[in-house]
Amino acid sequence: MDLILKIWRQKGSNDKGQMVEYNVTDISEHMSFLEMMDVLNEQLVAKDEEPVAFDHDCREGICGMCSMYINGEAHGPDRGITTCQLHMRTFNDGDTITIEPFRANAFPVIKDLVVDRMAFERIQQAGGFISVNTSGNTQDANAIPISKHAADEAMDAATCIGCGACVASCKNSSAMLFVSAKVSQYALLPQGQVEATDRVLNMVKQMDEESFGNCTNTGACEVECPKGISLENIARMNREYLVASLKG
Repeated sequence: MDLILKIWRQKGSNDKGQMVEYNVTDISEHMSFLEMMDVLNEQLVAKDEEPVAFDHDCREGICGMCSMYINGEAHGPDRGITTCQLHMRTFNDGDTITIEPFRANAFPVIKDLVVDRMAFERIQQAGGFISVNTSGNTQDANAIPISKHAADEAMDAATCIGCGACVASCKNSSAMLFVSAKVSQYALLPQGQVEATDRVLNMVKQMDEESFGNCTNTGACEVECPKGISLENIARMNREYLVASLKG
């Protein structure tokens, strides 16, 4: 396939960016989207031009690094996948593909398609963990009974990879789906009950401080989430927050 790529280029966070058009040829339909980007960068390097900066790591749909806004959709025109799992057979010969970084005040652009998602890390640090007693009085995890329903729902929430597609697809750049998945992961398990009150209050407080927008209830986040994180987690987090606020 021969394609026209319109890519956002920005040298640094304080620089003014712009869309730059590139032509790539002989792209196999069996390539992943990131492999196509590799081909483009090889061509740019061969011409002594600056390659396009983009995040990637595992390329197996696990790490959540490959955050690209492709033709107006987070991770591109497919569902339940990350950018590295998007294949070129989704596109047609001669297509024009627009590629941008995730847009959100809380995700400032570092360079080209790379954004700073440390806001998610700070939210995690605020409460997305369980303190473990290592004094010798720890209880074996297998000795704590957990219903299969609760375990399944906790595992579903834990599949969130923190890619930020929920934020990128929300018109208010809300992080509610991400935060609710992290809150739910522990709220559903007995190990998470000890710090449940502080956890939800601290994580929501940090989310607000990071300048994420409010939830719009449009469901775009769930649609674009590569792991299918359910909106039910937002409802659960709201309940947890209400209970924690009354206790406080």
